[in-house]
Amino acid sequence: MSPRYSYEFRRNEVRIATTNGLTRPQIASDLGVRVSTLNNWVQQHQNDDLMSGPHEDVEKKTRTCAKRTAFSKRKGRF
Repeated sequence: MSPRYSYEFRRNEVRIATTNGLTRPQIASDLGVRVSTLNNWVQQHQNDDLMSGPHEDVEKKTRTCAKRTAFSKRKGRF
């Protein structure tokens, strides 16, 4: 059975996916979910005000994803 993610978690990940410039496959891989799952979350939250609240998580996730992508490219996994 797949894990259940909270509303806030999904909403934050959608905000990250739509604002940080990384591709959805990169973000989905980092989260351990399928791209289709992330796309569904984006559709579900497309009318939400995603920019309210703190934004430190977006910057942190961007740095983390960029580091993992760079590491994967060095190792020939990307």
